[in-house]
Amino acid sequence: MQRNTRQRTAILDALGRQDDFRSAQQIHEQMRAEGETVGLATVYRNLQSMAHGGQVDVLVTDDGESIYRQCAQSSHHHHLVCRECGRTVEFQAPQVEDWAHRVADEHGFVDIDHTMEIFGLCPSHADTARGASARGEPQE
Repeated sequence: MQRNTRQRTAILDALGRQDDFRSAQQIHEQMRAEGETVGLATVYRNLQSMAHGGQVDVLVTDDGESIYRQCAQSSHHHHLVCRECGRTVEFQAPQVEDWAHRVADEHGFVDIDHTMEIFGLCPSHADTARGASARGEPQE
């Protein structure tokens, strides 16, 4: 059981004011700008602990950096993440859970866990991409 400290509460409050994933450094900078006196190591340690305890979601970027977001759902879930702005939607997918258990069973694995993130363009950025495509502009 995780102890609810002032720092942990402040970190969760900072995450709760954001819609997208943030690095520990960004969260620390935000907290300092808001007058919180907390060390970067404390932010890292608490984020890792809260990720392990399921209070925050963590993604690993292409360059290996962990980024965090407060969980909106307390149960197991997955993410749709906009490649352009980072907007994230949490969703459940029972069919994925069934598939993962079937694959594990076929290979004799037990006590399995998994994560799934689907990256694409959110509706706002999809409209921009469709507009550029219709005009014959190259897409990035």
